[in-house]
Amino acid sequence: MVEAVIFDLDGLLVDSEQVWDDERQQFVLDSGGTWHPGAQRDMMGMSSNEWSRYVRERLGVDQTPERINDQIVERVIRSYRNRLPLLPGAREAVHRLAGRWPLGLASSSNREVIDLVLEVSGLEPCFAATVSSEEVGAGKPAPDVYLETARMLGVEPGSCAAIEDSHNGIRSARAAGMAVVAIPNREFPPDAGALELADSVIESLDELTPELVESAAQPR
Repeated sequence: MVEAVIFDLDGLLVDSEQVWDDERQQFVLDSGGTWHPGAQRDMMGMSSNEWSRYVRERLGVDQTPERINDQIVERVIRSYRNRLPLLPGAREAVHRLAGRWPLGLASSSNREVIDLVLEVSGLEPCFAATVSSEEVGAGKPAPDVYLETARMLGVEPGSCAAIEDSHNGIRSARAAGMAVVAIPNREFPPDAGALELADSVIESLDELTPELVESAAQPR
């Protein structure tokens, strides 16, 4: 029985993966580092502490992780304030499920980015709990961010359904013991192994209904 639903943010409600990719890549190049094509996929799901170290250690930017994080987040926030790339059907899907269950949000984005997106989109009142992976021990695919969101909602992880788009996100929610509905990211699709872990795979947020979530949570 589903008692709460937990959404991812980047790539699911907001078409943000390309924004993060562009801003990180430009920052790395501006800072004398070396970008490589697999960098964005490597960093998907990482917490800010993890990806800022990655930029320093793997991409060769000679700055502290804290300074790297601050500058890239500043760039992303500036982009979002100019235009928030909310995905089609995001508001409607959140409102449909909020009418049935308490909602949580488990995101790899920084706290200030999460708060800005929810404020600008008008979705803040729909979420009873929001957690950034920078606030827990490890980012996705570790289960930490989902486990903490369930704790804040006051429900057992096994009574939650997670809505995810990425390979690391799906693995994170599954590792937390949750039912998983996958809406594959079109730009950075999950690998086949991750998709096999999902209880339901749909094409768009328009298909995300309470009935679909309940069906996905049924024992296999």
